[in-house]
Amino acid sequence: MPKQNTLGHYSLTKIQKFSIAGVATLGAAALAFSFVPGNDQTAQAAEASTASTASTVAFSADARTIQEGVAKQQTAYAGIAKAAEAAAQKQAAAEAKAKAEKKAEEKAKQEREAKARAARDAARKPVYANNLDGWIKESLAIMKKEGIPGTYEGLHRNIMRESSGNPRAINNWDINAQNGVPSKGLLQVIKPTFDAYHVEGTPHNQYDPVANIVAAANYAADRYGTIDNVDSAY
Repeated sequence: MPKQNTLGHYSLTKIQKFSIAGVATLGAAALAFSFVPGNDQTAQAAEASTASTASTVAFSADARTIQEGVAKQQTAYAGIAKAAEAAAQKQAAAEAKAKAEKKAEEKAKQEREAKARAARDAARKPVYANNLDGWIKESLAIMKKEGIPGTYEGLHRNIMRESSGNPRAINNWDINAQNGVPSKGLLQVIKPTFDAYHVEGTPHNQYDPVANIVAAANYAADRYGTIDNVDSAY
């Protein structure tokens, strides 16, 4: 039993102090032991940490793989787009070439057809002799086309009376010559009359035999009905 000291308090014996100290030491040790993880807990913590690290590494690797895949796809798409553009340009060039060739072929065809028509026309076109007979016949063909009446006989008769068949004949003595407009050519027409009754398609020249005959016949048709009705100066 503890002893009571002079102050009226009890004091512990030496043995009791040692006992209490021992119990306190054991309690602290037990408490400390309870707060220190065991080997299994340490291993589990280490495994968890390792797993977390591995997951992080795996996630990084997956992300890198995805990025690489996306980059490859973009490269592939770019290549496809470039190839498509090149194919489109090639097709456009081919179409333009085909169009140009077709146009050139059509032009060449038209030129060939035009030459063929010209050749046929030339083959069909009569060749008239460069003499009075030929001039009258050519004039009659033009007069028929233009609707101007007249016959070979009527033209020939008036030509022989007016110029004797000389296309360069000129009258320098009659009233027309005195007025400054001499009669000229096969049918002796003056310049105002020739200009007024000239037929397009013939030379605009009084001395041209065909142009002179057709213009004179055109004038005679307008004034007398036909050159066949003319038997004197007209």
